[in-house]
Amino acid sequence: MARGAETAADTSLAGPVTMGEARSLAEALPDLLVDARHIGNTVSAGWHGRRRSGPGETFWQFRPFNMGEPARRIDWRRSARDDHLYVREREWEAAHTLWLWADLSSSMSFRSNLSHVSKRDRAIVLLLALADMLAGSGERIGLPGVTRPLSDRNAAERLADALVHLAKPAALPDSTGIRRFSDVVLIADFLDPLADIANWVNRVAGTGARGALVQVLDPIEETFPFDGRVEFRDPESGLKLTTGRAESWRAAYQARLAERKDALRQLATRAGWSYILHHTDRSATEPLLALHERLSGHSDGLTGKGGRL
Repeated sequence: MARGAETAADTSLAGPVTMGEARSLAEALPDLLVDARHIGNTVSAGWHGRRRSGPGETFWQFRPFNMGEPARRIDWRRSARDDHLYVREREWEAAHTLWLWADLSSSMSFRSNLSHVSKRDRAIVLLLALADMLAGSGERIGLPGVTRPLSDRNAAERLADALVHLAKPAALPDSTGIRRFSDVVLIADFLDPLADIANWVNRVAGTGARGALVQVLDPIEETFPFDGRVEFRDPESGLKLTTGRAESWRAAYQARLAERKDALRQLATRAGWSYILHHTDRSATEPLLALHERLSGHSDGLTGKGGRL
């Protein structure tokens, strides 16, 4: 990468959106919404299944009849196959509340020459694709601290409009409205202070909400291919750091990044959440497929072990 490359350093919340940043986001969103719909359509089949017993029309499984249950629940056709009585269970299909959040702070605007999209644009595409897919299955979707949960076929457009008008793009959202039995998907680079991230996750997990952390990184943030004299600038604080031999920092940097990813993975596991790592030079369908698997219950749900892409 060229001299003067920017890197995303440990920072907290970004300041108010500048006019240029707001204009850039507004101009990009129509195309990002189209991309999100195209990507979402490739993984949307079968999205709605929750794989749990409850009111609904879709058959889920047979289970043994329990003494004391009403006899009308017995499936006599299945029971006639052997000496046991069975009940036909249907899959739970009630609408669910999902809170989606994309970190739009300055560090997310980073894009190296190893990727064709910035971290910000990829995070927005993932958020809008999820919103579009979930809205199609009747779920309630919202931006925590910004919008009420929406049950609307046009939820993706409404969330996109809300993103344009964010007064302060926080790395972590207001968690006040998140309640038990809801799901939370956070999409960010998670390069903010780990203590802040842990406090937020533990607070939300303590309500009984389930969640997923989707860490979006540029490939250059993994490889650190810098040599010689390089000036690094923190896009959020404006701090600058110049090194004469950047290659001598590579091993230490990569070790620290590995520690950060492992800490996020352990944080998610302890909370009963999922962790997904995604790089912007990879297809956006990969994290969506992983989230689809967890949300639809084909894996362990969002309460399962963290994943990696």
